[in-house]
Amino acid sequence: MPVRRCARWAARAALALASLLALSALAVPLEPQELAKVCAQAEDSAHCGRLVEEVQLKRLPNLAVRDGAALRVSLFPSGTTTFADTEALNGGRSYSLWDYISEINAVVLYTTDGDDVTFTLLQRATGRKTELPADPKLSPDRSRLVTADFCEKRCVNELAVWRVTRDGVHKEYSWKPREAWADSTASWKDMDTLVVQYTPAGSATPGRLERKLTDAGWLRYSAPQ
Repeated sequence: MPVRRCARWAARAALALASLLALSALAVPLEPQELAKVCAQAEDSAHCGRLVEEVQLKRLPNLAVRDGAALRVSLFPSGTTTFADTEALNGGRSYSLWDYISEINAVVLYTTDGDDVTFTLLQRATGRKTELPADPKLSPDRSRLVTADFCEKRCVNELAVWRVTRDGVHKEYSWKPREAWADSTASWKDMDTLVVQYTPAGSATPGRLERKLTDAGWLRYSAPQ
């Protein structure tokens, strides 16, 4: 490689790395109390997503740009992906910047389709997109995500573990409790153990459980070929 071309490539690589490190330093998901405050006056789910996006665009100024109905997200080390809102009789589909998972260089978008809410994970290195039922939480070893999606209506009502690879994000395990849950959140105790906080349907008394990936009862999925 000629010296000048090598120097230009090194400069671009250094700039891209500096941008990535800056995003890592600023990436902060909204805490439940902050989220409740931001969306207190929201008209609907899509509006709540936009209000959160306003906060996150300020925290992550080099990650995405809002241009009317279009959200342009930067890829790494170069390029962009555009998510365009669409209108329909049911309210249409919208995308809003929600979070940035710096450890796996992935953007999380709050996605509405009428009254349905999901989350779209964009892997910035490849541009691959995966729709998830709930806000994902990354495992300590950065190899998996967990989602807990429980509610009375319009939820899949399952705990799911997703394997993260360069080729995409694929469901690896899922589990459903015997009793119905009104809501739930999941986090990682360690790389093999989940901590689940939940509220049974029809009860105001919360519950807590720990579930290992080696426990019996998981529905296991084969990796895509």
